[in-house]
Amino acid sequence: MSDGSNNPASGKIGRDAAGQGANIVRAAITQATWTGDEASMIAKHEGFVRSAAAQGAQVICFQELFHGPYFGIVQDPQYYGYATSVPGPLVERFQALAAEHHIVIVLPVYEEEQAGVLYNTAAVIDADGSYLGKYRKHHIPHLPQFWEKFYFRPGNLDYPVFDTAVGKIGVYICYDRHFPEGWRILGLNGAEIVFNPSATKPGLSNRLWELEQPAAAVANQYFIGANNRIGTESGEFGDEAVTFYGSSYFVDPRGNYVGAIASTDTEEIVIRDLDLSVIRETRNSWQFYRDRRPDSYDPIVEA
Repeated sequence: MSDGSNNPASGKIGRDAAGQGANIVRAAITQATWTGDEASMIAKHEGFVRSAAAQGAQVICFQELFHGPYFGIVQDPQYYGYATSVPGPLVERFQALAAEHHIVIVLPVYEEEQAGVLYNTAAVIDADGSYLGKYRKHHIPHLPQFWEKFYFRPGNLDYPVFDTAVGKIGVYICYDRHFPEGWRILGLNGAEIVFNPSATKPGLSNRLWELEQPAAAVANQYFIGANNRIGTESGEFGDEAVTFYGSSYFVDPRGNYVGAIASTDTEEIVIRDLDLSVIRETRNSWQFYRDRRPDSYDPIVEA
């Protein structure tokens, strides 16, 4: 597993251009294979938390819908059974783990608000185990092997930014990343790190995976952690299964990778040191927030 030891923070301890000290956060993202059952998948990710914390990680984000297969491959009501209340027992289980290991956890799950009202959600848990809130995926695809409208309603909780023990964290889930408006709102809401948990298959998305998150990090001047599943879930979906290609990474506010990109086919915890003082330095050099023209953007929000 990748521990980030050969990939130090993008800034060294010292003083930045505004006289502020470096602010290093050790962050982790995971890429994992489906185990075949929910109980062992949850146990695997509990192990990821313990391993990341032992390596000094202060925040960890799992892949999209971490506790199950990526069931958007098919349209089958049996997979409604993976939905869980948020907050609820699954979140509470990771709240206890967060408190035990003093680590912030971004927990992407299948949420049931009530019978028949289902969302693709990420709960955010602080390092003391407190539940801070949740983000619900806004943009829901519906095309072959991504039949998500069968499973999810569009998100309705805006674009929250959570004030955690390690800084201000936002979440933007998988298909959301193709829509620049949400990235910008997260920046306007004060995000310093935005996690983009995903389940992405080969094809056109490979090139977009290389482009979109670095471009979003530059445009909005914050760190992004982008993680993708690995493996082929053929035991679950047979010939319809796709091969997820991993390649998880962190990118800084200048669009540079922080350390190496993860493998395409190996289970990993990707751990990197992020110097949040680089955000101020970058924004002082490129005043994108000052030079915005929201008065001219009306067509963007027209139906």
